[in-house]
Amino acid sequence: MMSIQVYGIPNCGTCKKAITWLKNNDVEYEFIDTKEQPPDQKMIQAWVETLGFKPMRNTSGQSYRSLGAEKDDWTEEQWAEAFAQDAMLLKRPLFIKDGTAVLVGFRDQEVAIRQKLGIA
Repeated sequence: MMSIQVYGIPNCGTCKKAITWLKNNDVEYEFIDTKEQPPDQKMIQAWVETLGFKPMRNTSGQSYRSLGAEKDDWTEEQWAEAFAQDAMLLKRPLFIKDGTAVLVGFRDQEVAIRQKLGIA
């Protein structure tokens, strides 16, 4: 059976929208609060390798804005380390399917979301 994990925070509007969509489409999922259970560096590194660090950055958050200008020159490894130190830097929600990061954010068209999550 397919397993989908959704990483985010409960009061995030985009996470709420994604969860409502999953429920409405009868998709089983596990919600993981990144404030309570921040993902570890190894997990994040795997996600970065799959999705790339740019789409994973929460550029509208306070944590991102408080980073200095040097963040513009950071490597993939530096971003993975920053994400591990502060989960609020991660764009939400982050979807993991069968252990692999498949989607970050929830702005795609429904067709694209279904495709990435493997939902008919």
